[in-house]
Amino acid sequence: MLDDFGLDILGAAERKLLLDVLEDRYGVSSTVVTSQAEPDHWHAVIGEETAADSICDRLVHEAHRIKLSGESIRKTRSSLTQEKKPTK
Repeated sequence: MLDDFGLDILGAAERKLLLDVLEDRYGVSSTVVTSQAEPDHWHAVIGEETAADSICDRLVHEAHRIKLSGESIRKTRSSLTQEKKPTK
């Protein structure tokens, strides 16, 4: 599972490692990716065009995309963001 993919731009070593992992998993096992970045912006996050093409191809080919909307569950459950009921 890649959680919060796209928070930082990948370096050369990170690109190579990610491509190696995805290549080993491709067609064998599922990979779950969570990201606040739209897939259209992943090339910029990955950094190098050829590697980005290869990585994105392995991630999105035969993928199922689930796009969530609404308020963050963390925000709605946080005691800091919930209204306080007046005490008597």
